[in-house]
Amino acid sequence: QVEFVESGGVSVQAGGSLRLSCEISGYSASVYCMGWFRQAPGKERERVSAISRNAARTWYIDSVKGRFTISRDDAKNTLWLQMNSLRPEDTAIYYCAAATAWNPEYLPVQSDYQMWGQGTQVTVSS
Repeated sequence: QVEFVESGGVSVQAGGSLRLSCEISGYSASVYCMGWFRQAPGKERERVSAISRNAARTWYIDSVKGRFTISRDDAKNTLWLQMNSLRPEDTAIYYCAAATAWNPEYLPVQSDYQMWGQGTQVTVSS
């Protein structure tokens, strides 16, 4: 059974930085293209970032471009999201998610994701 466990979510001041981690167990991360989602109270879950299997391609929602960086290390079976210059509007539960893909450079769209972690809470105060 494949599991995804997020960590690193804490409360920080606006302008601060956090690095979220997602550890994959039960299967090799190399077969998955991965992404980060977030859901704020009263809002729908939104896709924040994605990375292809070979890490050659990444995608970010406009509101985090230049502030967040997605990365992966398949040898460690781990996905990260480096978040800098945090804003109160970044407050949400952050989830990692995975999709299988044959093409190593494929970037998954929202409907592709099949597996999810339980989430980690990020709170940014002004």
